[in-house]
Amino acid sequence: MLRTALLASLLLAVFVATAFLLLPLWLRHAMRSSLPQIDGSLHAPGLSAPVTVVRDQHGIPHIRAATTDDLVFAQGYVTAQDRMWQMDMLRRSASGELAEILGPRLVEHDRAQRYLQMRNTADNAAAHLPADQLHWLEQYARGVNAFLDANADHLPAEFRLLHYRPQPWQVRDSLLVGLYMTQDLTTEFPIKLAREAISARLTPEMVADLYPVGSWRDHPPGQSMKDLTSPQQEIEQIPLDESQSLLHTPRHTPTTAAPNRKTASPDATHSELASRDTANPQLASRDLADLRTALSVGDSLIGCAGCFAGSNNWVVGGAFTASGKPLLSNDMHLALTVPGIWYMAELHAGADQGGFHATGFTLPGLPFVIAGHNDRIAWGFTNLGADVQDIYVERTDSQGRYADANGAWRPLQHVQETIRVRGGRNVHLDVLLTGHGPILTPLLPHEKRQLSLQWIIYRPSTVTDPYFTVDSAGDWTAFCGAFAGYGGPSQNVVYADVDGNIGYHAVGMIPFRTNGLSGTPIADNKHEWTGYIPFDQLPQIYNPPIPLLATANARTPSDSYPYPITLDWGSPYRNERIWKVLERAQHLEPKDMLALQTDVHSDVDQEVGQRFAYAIDHAQKTSPRLKQAADLLRDWNGEVSKSSPAAAIVDSATKALWPLLLRPHVGDLWQSYSWGESAFAEEELIAHTPERWLPQTYTASNRTWDALLAEAVSDGLRDAHAPRDLSKWTYGATHTVNLEHPIYSRIPLLGNLLGVRIGTGDLPQDGDASTVKQTGYNFGPSERFTADLGTLNASTLNIVMGQSGNPLSPWFSDQWNDWYSGSTFAPPYGETIGDSGTSHTLNLLP
Repeated sequence: MLRTALLASLLLAVFVATAFLLLPLWLRHAMRSSLPQIDGSLHAPGLSAPVTVVRDQHGIPHIRAATTDDLVFAQGYVTAQDRMWQMDMLRRSASGELAEILGPRLVEHDRAQRYLQMRNTADNAAAHLPADQLHWLEQYARGVNAFLDANADHLPAEFRLLHYRPQPWQVRDSLLVGLYMTQDLTTEFPIKLAREAISARLTPEMVADLYPVGSWRDHPPGQSMKDLTSPQQEIEQIPLDESQSLLHTPRHTPTTAAPNRKTASPDATHSELASRDTANPQLASRDLADLRTALSVGDSLIGCAGCFAGSNNWVVGGAFTASGKPLLSNDMHLALTVPGIWYMAELHAGADQGGFHATGFTLPGLPFVIAGHNDRIAWGFTNLGADVQDIYVERTDSQGRYADANGAWRPLQHVQETIRVRGGRNVHLDVLLTGHGPILTPLLPHEKRQLSLQWIIYRPSTVTDPYFTVDSAGDWTAFCGAFAGYGGPSQNVVYADVDGNIGYHAVGMIPFRTNGLSGTPIADNKHEWTGYIPFDQLPQIYNPPIPLLATANARTPSDSYPYPITLDWGSPYRNERIWKVLERAQHLEPKDMLALQTDVHSDVDQEVGQRFAYAIDHAQKTSPRLKQAADLLRDWNGEVSKSSPAAAIVDSATKALWPLLLRPHVGDLWQSYSWGESAFAEEELIAHTPERWLPQTYTASNRTWDALLAEAVSDGLRDAHAPRDLSKWTYGATHTVNLEHPIYSRIPLLGNLLGVRIGTGDLPQDGDASTVKQTGYNFGPSERFTADLGTLNASTLNIVMGQSGNPLSPWFSDQWNDWYSGSTFAPPYGETIGDSGTSHTLNLLP
């Protein structure tokens, strides 16, 4: 019996070892056989005439077609050559169909997406698309499907490894990809749920502290910087400690304010107070955490848990540049995935008649260029962050009805959903719909109320794809006209043209609520949507007196702007730094734009570091280690570099301060606190040290904010496992970047066995959320772009890893070193393609 057991164990070990060795060989073969054809000719039924696809040294396709129909067809075909598995993951992630191929661990994600009704929303939108937009999406789908038909036996290795075939591409799938991006940029409702739960345990003054609406640091486009040397009505940033000055300005929270200023709107405050009578006291922080994980996937397949989708863009006129023509820069901060979210392409149709010509960043699954330039204009985006979601507390009865906004009883609609689960039982859902939208209560196990979600995407006419018109625009008027009906995620767009003009325009359908915005679930009928902010009344400016415009997710409307856009702006620090650098610049060139995109100086981190040092100096109890921390902070220049010990101290201390402040007041809900301006809220608390935030254990023992801040430094050092000698600690030791392939990285040693890079591993990283170069573990600039309107061929573009999703492609990670080191390159454009050392030309034939 023992011999039999030993023999069986030996045979099992041999089998496992053999499989371990054969899997990489098989996978390498599968990867190699799925590399796309990039030279010669191949037939692509559906074309009306031959199309030429020239790939440059970075694998960027330069597609030339006789007609725009053939161009869009070819774009779908070529994008599928490099990114077909990613495209399938994007549509599956949006529609809630990941568990069908990846198993039970994706059920919660799929469940959330089914309750959000993303697939049905895409179907409804497809039925309402303008005819021209529908046509382009159909052409793109034909190109993708031509690739699938021609490569049924040579699909990307992920399909074969997971043993499934992709379904044909449909118009709905392109809309799902766009809706995925909209979801990433506009999902605010979990923040509203958390805000309601947290607000129920705090005083109105404390709520206002945690949830500022804009800040004194904001710099809306076209608004001059404050002259701090002129007489001011109020000095908004008081000294850090009363003992430093005779001046003392008591903390004051106004009860009313304009909705775009730095305090919460009256409507938000009223709604929070009213919610105390309706909020579920048992809503658990675990519910909110699980919801966030489900929505973001949480395992780096597609999304980035806890990331604030942000970006930088700016444009400077010829008065600031060496060429006398504008420079426009854009780096969009998103989850960093393998492959990356963007795919670069140059698209050219009807060259003999001028035709269509644009280059830049495309989104796999959608036609045309999203951000980039054509022969006359350039444009780039940041997320405006408009509030396009509301949660409503619905009144329902035992007869399956709900009360509408007028109090009339109407039947709840039922939508049946089935989640297919690989290796598990299928999950059946009965999704209930009201006039506002789907009931989301089943996603919150401890919630007793019937909560529905109203979202801009549920109005099908708002889901549009206007990028053919955007890419074709030749001046400001045509460019703005292209966005007039745009209903995607609301954006800040900067513009420049070869004639020297520059401009900014907010775009997107932004709901108008007669009684203002609400930061928490709504339990009345006074916050219904009554229309949209008119496009021509959205924030905008064209050729400002000082030819400089910039946005970075901070508040963009001026102080006098009449329409409320959101309560939750991004922190002001990146935008403030961009304006500060550019306003004093001269003779700017593209290399100067790259230097700003990779800038890691933080005024606020330096300021907070000085305050921590002061606190340690004045705390009753301290230690030699804390004193060393104070010395390092005092001498720090504010550069958040990966080699900096002081940056590591500030980072760890600011993280540790939040639980010290919040836990005594809200318990475990402190982990659910999330706000775009949370860093500004923390800065204000540190600067003004309001007594209401000191825990009772501190006030009872006569300890001060100095003691609290010193404890935050101590806790931060402990939590980050800082070394005994802090001078040997570095920011990069705890702040790293790591990009992993969602499938291959889960197979140990696969990269070594394949002999290729399938991820980046943990690498030290510069920058934080307050620096222009905003970075996180798998979050940061998803692309870098600078358009030189004086010499378009000198425009620079790069993405994070590379064009291909295949690890055996030379273009899988060839751009990584440029991205990581902060360098870039100028891809060929137009007639320069043939002069750039290009070695790959593919002819697609009808």
